[in-house]
Amino acid sequence: MKKTLQRPELAEELTDKQIHLIRTTYQAISEKGAHRVSLQDIATAAGVSKGILLYHFETKDDLILRTMQWVLSRTETRIREAIASVPAPREQVLAMVDVIYSHPEANRRFYLTYLDLLEHSVRMDTFGNLASTFRGIVNSLYEEVVGAGVKSGVFRVPDAKEASVTVRAIVDGMFIQWLGEKDWKRSHRAYKEACQRAILAYLGAEADEFRDWKGAVAPWT
Repeated sequence: MKKTLQRPELAEELTDKQIHLIRTTYQAISEKGAHRVSLQDIATAAGVSKGILLYHFETKDDLILRTMQWVLSRTETRIREAIASVPAPREQVLAMVDVIYSHPEANRRFYLTYLDLLEHSVRMDTFGNLASTFRGIVNSLYEEVVGAGVKSGVFRVPDAKEASVTVRAIVDGMFIQWLGEKDWKRSHRAYKEACQRAILAYLGAEADEFRDWKGAVAPWT
């Protein structure tokens, strides 16, 4: 059976076997890093020979690239579903951040892998194109939400496109700080709610109900 990624820029038909290998690669990259993990490490974890990996993916870089495409496509789908689930722009922001901050382990795995992607993108044009494509996709999603909020008078920023870049910086910046927390599991909720408040404050929306931590532990206090 073949499965197709949703976004044309990331589109690729994948068999169930390839998805299994990609999932295993994703886990291995998040644990060891793209530079340190070997094809043999991935093959062993997947329960296959290295030859099977090279049958489905020509090189290690090809496997990593296809893994990143799969991860980023899934992330885009989840963000779009979150935005579509609520009608109002302010609630869309809250839902979007809520789904982005899905679970401590999942977020840690994604951002460690994503930071590896950024490192690769500096050195390799192929990875650079992928990083640029994903950045454009996410920024456009944020721009849609911000633009709708500006049009309805909920958000007060002069330019939705520029604001989308700032929203992206808030989200990514919060995650990078969170990655450095010793107790990253316990502080996850606090960072999520801080991210929600920071975005709403930047956009000029009220966030009164998020002024307390609702029981979450603020790691910087």
